Amino acid sequence: MNMKIGILGGTFNPPHIGHLIVAEQVRDQSGLDEIWFMPNAVPPHKVMESHVTAAQRVAMIKEAIKEHTHFRLESIELEREGPSYTYETMRLLREKHPHHEFSFIIGGDMVEYLPKWKEIDELLSTITFIGVNRPLYSTDSPYEITSLEIPAIDISSSRIRNLAKEKRSFRYLVPDDVYRLIKGEKLYE
Repeated sequence: MNMKIGILGGTFNPPHIGHLIVAEQVRDQSGLDEIWFMPNAVPPHKVMESHVTAAQRVAMIKEAIKEHTHFRLESIELEREGPSYTYETMRLLREKHPHHEFSFIIGGDMVEYLPKWKEIDELLSTITFIGVNRPLYSTDSPYEITSLEIPAIDISSSRIRNLAKEKRSFRYLVPDDVYRLIKGEKLYE
C-alpha cells in the first residue's frame, strides 16, 4: 500500500508534548498518512547527556504515542552500529518500504545545519524536507524545504531532564504516561 510517511527523528530523551504537537500539525497540514518517531542511537551532531538507555527511550516513545492511530515507532537507527546518518537510514527505509513516499521533519535549528549534513544532495533527491518553525530559528534555506507554521512550543528535552534532576515539576510538559514512567523509574534523577 502506498503511504505518505513523515519521519520525526531525534533522541526523544524524553519525548514531550512539543514532539507530539509537531507530529500532529505536520501530519494534518501535509496530508501525511502516518508519522514515524525514529529515535537515533548516536546522533552525529549531539552528545547524549544522560544515562537513559535506548530501551528506556523506546518505552517512553511507546507511552507517548500509544493513543494515536497515525503515530508509530521506527527503531531502524537503534538497530544499526555507529552514528546515525539520515541519508543511510532513508536509503534503508526506502529499500524496506519501496512504495512509501517519505518526508523528513526538521526544526529550524536543523534547517540551519543542513549544509553540514552528510550526503545532503543525495538525500534531497530522494525525500522531501518539512521544516517547522522553532523559536529563535529560521526555516530559510538554500535547499528546497516545505515550511510549515505550527504553534510555537518552547519545550526542550534538556529542560525537562534538568527539572527532573532538580526534583522540580515537569508535569504537563510530557504526556501523563511518560511522566509516570520517568517518575517511577527515576530516569533523570
